[in-house]
Amino acid sequence: MYLIIFFVFFAASYSIPLSSAAESVTIYEDFVRCFKNKTTISDDSLSDVVLSRTSVSFTPVLRAYIRNARFNTSTTPKPSIIILPRVDPHVQAAVICAKTLNLQLKIRSGGHDYDGLSYVSAVTFIVLDLSNYRNISVDIKDGGGGSAWVQTGATLGELYYRIWEKSEIHAFPAGICPTVGVGGHVSGGGYGHLIRKFGLTIDHVVDATIVDVNGQIHDRKSMGEDLFWALRGGGGGSFGVVLAFKVKLVTVPKTVTVFRIDKSTDQNALDIVHKWQFVAPRTDPGLFMRVLLASPTKNKTSTVNAKLRALYLGRADDVVSKMTEEFPELGLKKEDCQEMTWIQSLLWWMNHVDVDKVKPEVLLERKPDSAKFLKRKSDYVEKEITKPELNRLFQKLATLDRTGLVLNPYGGNLNATAVNETAFPHRHKLYKIQHSTTWSDAGPEAERLYIGNLRTAYRIMTPFVSKNPRSSYFNYRDIDIGVNDHGTDSYRKGEIYGRKYFGENFDRLVRVKTAVDPENFFRNEQSIPTLPTTRR
Repeated sequence: MYLIIFFVFFAASYSIPLSSAAESVTIYEDFVRCFKNKTTISDDSLSDVVLSRTSVSFTPVLRAYIRNARFNTSTTPKPSIIILPRVDPHVQAAVICAKTLNLQLKIRSGGHDYDGLSYVSAVTFIVLDLSNYRNISVDIKDGGGGSAWVQTGATLGELYYRIWEKSEIHAFPAGICPTVGVGGHVSGGGYGHLIRKFGLTIDHVVDATIVDVNGQIHDRKSMGEDLFWALRGGGGGSFGVVLAFKVKLVTVPKTVTVFRIDKSTDQNALDIVHKWQFVAPRTDPGLFMRVLLASPTKNKTSTVNAKLRALYLGRADDVVSKMTEEFPELGLKKEDCQEMTWIQSLLWWMNHVDVDKVKPEVLLERKPDSAKFLKRKSDYVEKEITKPELNRLFQKLATLDRTGLVLNPYGGNLNATAVNETAFPHRHKLYKIQHSTTWSDAGPEAERLYIGNLRTAYRIMTPFVSKNPRSSYFNYRDIDIGVNDHGTDSYRKGEIYGRKYFGENFDRLVRVKTAVDPENFFRNEQSIPTLPTTRR
């Protein structure tokens, strides 16, 4: 049922039909003719850059960075062409030719967009795959603590590794999943376990290069501050093709501390989660404590498990002392903690138990074509949930197989940046929730069951989360938002999800979009719309 709704919604957005095999051949021939005209590429090199559906590389390349198995089936709509650029002129030509031929261009860096909007569509489309666009240049001596230029097809793991090669005390505040592509993660906001100390990923972006709708390349100076503002939290795919970001690095202690505490509701999980709401967003900014609430696995216990995972930028003795004073319910002891280097802490978050035996080179592994079936949603909490309310939530969650909530605390230095300084609007929320379900068995029955469970959990949370609008995190794009609106007014449809993702910043994003891409060439099913003609 979900896939039916998903593609009906997509089809309602645009009127161009999906291409047949014969049409794809024509599209490929026309595109290649245009592409050759716009570049100096030879026929021998062309086969590695522009892939038709008949190319032996087409399916492996497409599947490599599909990070949700729900969109890796024989019936999933496929692009007519995949472009694998190696140099900037390839990207420029791809934009110009897609626009000339009136083809929808999907832009994919790492493929971690949960609902597949960078590589799935219900209309004729092509994919610009930036997975080979991965150069990284780290300059530890750059003024202000070091910097790096990183192309948007690089992964977070690759960026972390290249920083580590130069320094053990430099880091970059971004996500903990190493296979996430830099392009989507950074342009959508970006966060990780340094968020409370150093803010969002976008707070450390100081320059960018982008290909605009006319195929021209701009940096921060030539693109202007409005567009540069939009690229930090508004998502790059609505405005152009972001080629690279220049980011400021941060310094971290030589020794950091991690710890994990697991409790069930038969123990004191309820007390811990309730108290966590009051401590995690307000404690030392150097301490990040994430909580994972997981429903019981089918046929096992009927209690909810609360798993607390934490990083402290300092020594174990200090964090134990701090938690003894602020969070005695946790019962943290020094033997629960592990001291290690910054790079080792990343391996720990990847669930490597003995980090001394794991080499940092694992951060370079991209793990292509290894997706599971999944669905994600998100929420923001502005006021602590009471213990009786949490208890009822626990009881209901215990009945929902393979359904979990990930609670990420805000606070700390995240609030040091004004809400309108970047496109990301949710800085003053208490904590963020990721609603999560992941499964391995294929088929529509499993999909209906697990996505149904997730939507039930999302519905249950309604009284306890932000309202007017019910806010969501853009990097957890959720096609459910606005799915019941089948109108033809693209601005009105965009406003439904746009207000949830961007709050009051949505209006400025629309103005920027209208200025730089008035014909709405750079679009997807949840892109920033242009202003209606009557309002321009």
